[in-house]
Amino acid sequence: MALAPPSPIDTARLQVRQVSEDHLPALLGINGDPEVTKFLPYPTWNSLTDGQAWFKRMQLIQESGAALQFVVIDKQTDQAVGTCLLFRHDEGSARAELGYVVARACWGRGYMHEALGALVACAFTTMGLRRLEAEVDPRNAASGRLLQRLGFVREGLLRERWVDKGEAHDVEAYGLLKREWTGSAEVAGR
Repeated sequence: MALAPPSPIDTARLQVRQVSEDHLPALLGINGDPEVTKFLPYPTWNSLTDGQAWFKRMQLIQESGAALQFVVIDKQTDQAVGTCLLFRHDEGSARAELGYVVARACWGRGYMHEALGALVACAFTTMGLRRLEAEVDPRNAASGRLLQRLGFVREGLLRERWVDKGEAHDVEAYGLLKREWTGSAEVAGR
């Protein structure tokens, strides 16, 4: 069974909901920042055309049932402050990979912890997943700490896993099992 999109997920400050084409101008400001995409396995967006191409790719992947792409909205400003997604869904193993990006202006404010905590809660309850995985460039220490705060365990190093911006990079592999997930209000972003 394909990943089914949940209703929008509300937290104290944020709403996590499916991305739409209307979000692309704000997402260009995020994905067009080379500091934000520095450790990510995709090129920095140079124009709205890059965003539109990304959106079309995401639509096709979502239609296959293998992914769900979300935008993270600051409820106070109604502006996109990041994205997160579940992808590489494996129905037989009830697992998926987690990806995320947040605007540089929001770094250190706990927004992605709040958004991902809520998405993890939804993935393990509403969506019925058993395992979540994430891959992080080891140079991105903040991302590794974020995953650990959410309960993910560093499971190993995958050597030269990503090729991005012309170079091969190692990634740290993280995993979180539903049976290990605490489901606490703090983790769930509630």
